[in-house]
Amino acid sequence: MLTKMSMEEKIKSVGIDIGTSTTQMIFSELTICNTAGSYVVPRIHIVDKRVVYRSPIYFTPLIGDALIDTEAIEKILRKEYAKAGVAPADLQTGAVIITGDSARKENADIVLQALSDMAGNFVVATAGPSLESVLSAKGAGTDNLSRKKRKVMANIDIGGGTSNIAVFDRGKLIGTTCLDIGGRLVRVEGGRITAVFSKIAALAERRGIPLHVGEPADLQQLERLCEIMADHLFQAINRQTRTPNHGSLYTNDGAPLPQVLHMDALTLSGGVAENMRRLNAGEALDPFLYGDIGVLLAKALKHRFEKSETPVCEARETIRATVVGAGSHTVNVSGSTIHYEANTLPIKNIPVLKIGEEEATDPKKITETIRNKLSLFGDGESPVAIGLLGTAFSTFAAIQTLAEAIVNGAKAVIEGPSPLIVIVENDIGKALGNAMALRVRADKPIISLDGIYTADGDYIDIGEPVAGGRVCPVIVKTIIFNT
Repeated sequence: MLTKMSMEEKIKSVGIDIGTSTTQMIFSELTICNTAGSYVVPRIHIVDKRVVYRSPIYFTPLIGDALIDTEAIEKILRKEYAKAGVAPADLQTGAVIITGDSARKENADIVLQALSDMAGNFVVATAGPSLESVLSAKGAGTDNLSRKKRKVMANIDIGGGTSNIAVFDRGKLIGTTCLDIGGRLVRVEGGRITAVFSKIAALAERRGIPLHVGEPADLQQLERLCEIMADHLFQAINRQTRTPNHGSLYTNDGAPLPQVLHMDALTLSGGVAENMRRLNAGEALDPFLYGDIGVLLAKALKHRFEKSETPVCEARETIRATVVGAGSHTVNVSGSTIHYEANTLPIKNIPVLKIGEEEATDPKKITETIRNKLSLFGDGESPVAIGLLGTAFSTFAAIQTLAEAIVNGAKAVIEGPSPLIVIVENDIGKALGNAMALRVRADKPIISLDGIYTADGDYIDIGEPVAGGRVCPVIVKTIIFNT
């Protein structure tokens, strides 16, 4: 049997963040290890995460206002891979994430696909404000601070196009939200306004602030606008009464955090937070240093927090929080009692057919739910992962019953070209996979993993086995493009 020490293994990960203002990447080294004793079932976890290379921070290259310059992005990444001495084939995992206003660009999905193909065999591509909120908070270290302090803590990642908020209660994620508030939503060049995001234009108009493309940039009026934007961020974290039009600033018409939610402390990350750090250190920054209102927004927030009683803890990362989160915090490892066909891995972007908790205890309802929901996923013609809790099926007999229910419901998948993929939270992956294998034709590939939580709307990526084939790296993600 493998000992604890012989189970330690290092895997390489990449994080690439294409944001509204900046593009950057990191390489990380993740250590996975068997944390159980020598004579029990292995428990394999990620025990260490270390950033081993950080790229310079580049301005995100654009073609006009509507398109990301894919060729220029690829050129940047190839240069950084070469400088770091890393080839895509060296990477076992990682993420490319398009964030903020960049996710609204017309070719965002095309860019993600192109970069995912060049970045590595199991480097996933994703976009969306909810995931960005979580990754930036984890990169900032908010989840660990919340766990250690046993407090409710939020991270606000204030970037060029959006402000992403994630809230943790003693380390557990309890809420996310995102607002269209950022430092690059008003751009200035040569003393004149060159671009204004539509929601910010409407906000300025409601408050009687003249803000029109081509007109001179009035410093006092823009300072006033940034103070209003700072007020809306305080409304979002329940530190100020919400005004009637506050809801219009949420990305994708998203929902605000519950008003009853109280945060004990905050961390701040993102480019605007980095400007706040520099201002707090006594640096004198030109108000239009980056050709936008990022410095003015940082100044407004600095003054607002100085008047607030809300404790602000130092973030582990500020401007690099999202890219560190993408490179070090996207991947999980499955449980060590799993069933898979090695020649089917890796697989990417598999939608999850989730069986709800109410149905998950009744074999008949499991069969019906799978059968009914498969029509949403191509009736077995396209790959799909069946996700369920599985806690009601722990005995040998119960696992046989569950296997029968899944196979009966998934006949379209079994008869189709794709593997039968099942993801359970309970520690029954191998036994369930073996039981399903007895009920299908011998050449039907089956992947049955445990120890992974999924939800409706998720997509999963499953990597090649590591730790001597005992576990698979798994990334659960939500792909949502801002519109």
